[in-house]
Amino acid sequence: MPDDILYAETHRPQFHFTPKSNWTNDPNGLVYYRGEYHLFFQHNPTGITWGNMTWGHAISSDLVHWTQAEHALHPDELGTIFSGSAVVDWNNSAGFQTGEEKTLIVFYTSAGEDPVPFTQSIAYSNDCGRSWSKYHNNPVIEHICAQNRDPKVFWHSPTDQWIMALYLDGNDYTIYRSKDLKSWDRLCDLEIPGTSECPDLFELPINGDPNDTAWVYWGANGGYLLGQFDGQVFRAETEVLKAEHGPNGYAAQTWSDAPDGRLLQISWMRGGKYPAMPFNQQMSFPVELSLRTTRDGIRLCREPIAEIGLLHHQTYQWNDCALIPGENLAPATHSQLFDIRLEIEPGKARAFGIKIRGIDLRYEGGKIAFQNTEVALDPVDERLVLQLLIDRTSLEIFGNRGELSMSICYLPEAADHPLVFYAEGSPAKVISLAVHELRSAWT
Repeated sequence: MPDDILYAETHRPQFHFTPKSNWTNDPNGLVYYRGEYHLFFQHNPTGITWGNMTWGHAISSDLVHWTQAEHALHPDELGTIFSGSAVVDWNNSAGFQTGEEKTLIVFYTSAGEDPVPFTQSIAYSNDCGRSWSKYHNNPVIEHICAQNRDPKVFWHSPTDQWIMALYLDGNDYTIYRSKDLKSWDRLCDLEIPGTSECPDLFELPINGDPNDTAWVYWGANGGYLLGQFDGQVFRAETEVLKAEHGPNGYAAQTWSDAPDGRLLQISWMRGGKYPAMPFNQQMSFPVELSLRTTRDGIRLCREPIAEIGLLHHQTYQWNDCALIPGENLAPATHSQLFDIRLEIEPGKARAFGIKIRGIDLRYEGGKIAFQNTEVALDPVDERLVLQLLIDRTSLEIFGNRGELSMSICYLPEAADHPLVFYAEGSPAKVISLAVHELRSAWT
């Protein structure tokens, strides 16, 4: 089937990545090199349900428009290919470089079955990620315990070494180091209660100050620890905090070597329903991460990348107006795809909300709710700032400039419901409202 027909199906997300067909889950091997963002992903090339884990591959120049490439890694005698990460080996520390191009190196879990346990392996590319060779001496880390998996690797400049965050079992994680990406030493262990799998470890400036930073150790469900890392030990300075409050965001990972000093992240949006579609499951829209001081302390904030603006089409704009009970605001649009930006003072309104394809997004009693998910969100200086990304089968909610983020999958009714903004009880003051219709990223 031609791609233009494939990507026009009824329940195909139009600006969230999905493979052409079959099952997909965790994002893997996120790396930027020579103008290209690489997205590898857990993929079953032979079926619509989970199994036969292989690394699919897609490439983009802008994180919005993706081209699916050939599969990168297939199962072998060590097992199927579970999640992992990627780096650019700028100084050829592994010794794999054969030409002028820098080597891309991926780290993955070889998911063996008894008697061959889970181990960690690597593969490399000398042609900008178009072809891959597995290291002849895999695995580079032998089995530790249980189903240890999901290696996330990055370069730590202050100590001139590579660092790996690795999941062990339960709520337990560990950190390794290496000089050559092939021989690894274990540094320290840690626990993130209430989370498991898919670790990430990164440093960010606090409030944009490069001289004041903190480290984030991240787990698959969006639970994270803030602390300090000196190249030897991660010292947590907080209890477990939460960055993802939706039911469907999972297994997020950041891009290595992203340009312009940005730290970019994408998630698997698990648990979505896509009846009669040739694919199963989708990615989130990429977000940019920052650390900011909030009323609750320093927190990790997640906001959609500015590149969403590449898809803006028709815009409907309101400023300094009242949202009056019984007088709903309904833009004259029949689009299914939106980037909505709302700054509002709820005032004495009992509630306000937005009807999205027949489903109610509602704010009442200091909580924002959609379907079966309800999360606290308090106004800042009496105002709420919301950004909503609405696709055919997903809603991503960002509150107070990323202090709250929620990834939610939904399946709309087979009806043409209008987009409606409403208030109940008393008026709410709209400071600004921009409803941006979005083009499809596939056309």
